[in-house]
Amino acid sequence: MTRVPLIEVKDLCLHYENSGHSLHVLDHINLRIDTNDFVCVLGPSGCGKSSLLNVLAGFQPPTSGEVIIHGKNHVRPNADVGVVFQHHNLFPWLTIEKNVAFGLQMKSVPKAKRQKIVSYYLNMVGLESSAKLLPFQLSGGMKQRAAIARTLAADPKVILMDEPFGALDAMTRESMQNHLLQIWQKTKKCIFFITHDVEEALLLGTRIVVMHPNPGRIVEDIVNPLSHHNRTVDERKQAREFHELRDSIISMIKDFERSQTHVYPSS
Repeated sequence: MTRVPLIEVKDLCLHYENSGHSLHVLDHINLRIDTNDFVCVLGPSGCGKSSLLNVLAGFQPPTSGEVIIHGKNHVRPNADVGVVFQHHNLFPWLTIEKNVAFGLQMKSVPKAKRQKIVSYYLNMVGLESSAKLLPFQLSGGMKQRAAIARTLAADPKVILMDEPFGALDAMTRESMQNHLLQIWQKTKKCIFFITHDVEEALLLGTRIVVMHPNPGRIVEDIVNPLSHHNRTVDERKQAREFHELRDSIISMIKDFERSQTHVYPSS
């Protein structure tokens, strides 16, 4: 019996019309993602990573093809799909606990149950002592942890993350990678994670999808051998395969960039 994936992208294409010209953004994307997958998406700028995430989120309809999530056609945002952006998007006038509770309140979850859920996820992301603070009182990394807690609290089937650590300094980013990996190991939520950072993809993902630009298409879908046995970020970094895979993927992406420079010379 064939296992049904949680997410199935079938022959997805995306075109934009601009001043009479058609921009071909995504070309025949086919992708199957299972419930416990942590898929990291890499590729040079302009390869359509964020456009693909926007289609998966339901923010942008495809020109053709379809997205199926949990057996249903996915055409608009809904509670099954949570999104974490590069910027935290917390409500500045609400405390951290009220930010995390916001989606639950909108769904009319009873107050006692809501408080229990909020407490659980604040504890998971290490922010239980910051529950009464406002966002401006938190560091950048803490704000992103609050944003992740808010998404988790809504209990989506899929979490889409668009370079969530891209605006953080190197030390905070490394700390957040550890936090996220531990959260995924506890929850086993399906995560679709966009990054420009090859090392970050290797440190977090169970699979690494590599995209090529003009038009955006998937050229590699790599099972990450570093993800076995619930290794920590540090354990993954120290593995021999880490350096081999990093060099191989960087070389692949540089080849893409060189080919694009050759085809489209700068003026």
